[in-house]
Amino acid sequence: MIHIEYFTFNAFQERCSIAWDENGSCAIFDPGAESEQELASVTGFIKTKGLSPRCIILTHAHFDHIYGMSRLCKEYGIPVYMHEKEMFTLTSSNGQLCKAFGLPVPQEYPFCGAQDGTLARFISEGDTIDVGNLHFEVIETHGHTPGGVCYLERSEKVLISGDTLFAGSIGRTDHPGGDYDALMQGIFSKLMALDGDITVIPGHGPCTTIADERTKNPFLMPFNEPYEE
Repeated sequence: MIHIEYFTFNAFQERCSIAWDENGSCAIFDPGAESEQELASVTGFIKTKGLSPRCIILTHAHFDHIYGMSRLCKEYGIPVYMHEKEMFTLTSSNGQLCKAFGLPVPQEYPFCGAQDGTLARFISEGDTIDVGNLHFEVIETHGHTPGGVCYLERSEKVLISGDTLFAGSIGRTDHPGGDYDALMQGIFSKLMALDGDITVIPGHGPCTTIADERTKNPFLMPFNEPYEE
């Protein structure tokens, strides 16, 4: 059985999620904890719950999703799962974006181990990340970033969508490496094909369901169907 706790971090109100099974094995998704106080909320929660972190999992590597990544890697000695194309985001795009927003670049950027693979574990379409009794299938939905992905826990009907799909919106594609056509293709051909009762946990904003996005998301008009309030 899956348990999930949400945290909202940094100036971009990014959602970090901790998912764990009945035995306490857990994964940390998109750890955007920027301040020491934010980071302490993650480590404190893990300690209080008696969880055993197994890995960090990135939907993508934009700076607001990885501020706490290096520190958590060192704290727990765990690997980071990410798509290989996100090395562009880590080593090029983030620097440009941080400068544009006047924000600090994530600590120890790019994170320790990314370059030589000692901590990075590259994933791709069809792979499964096992976290105890939880099994997250990798769905490539490039477009917001070159290597953006979603993670589906099929038996629990949960989709971690990062910045690919939001409640009533989609990920922006005007940052370096963005590709609108690729994003829409991934959403239409892969995400909209999922069961309607799957809960969507995005990287910002409220959770939603696949069914709600099919019928109500204005960016997905070809799938919109009449519905009653």
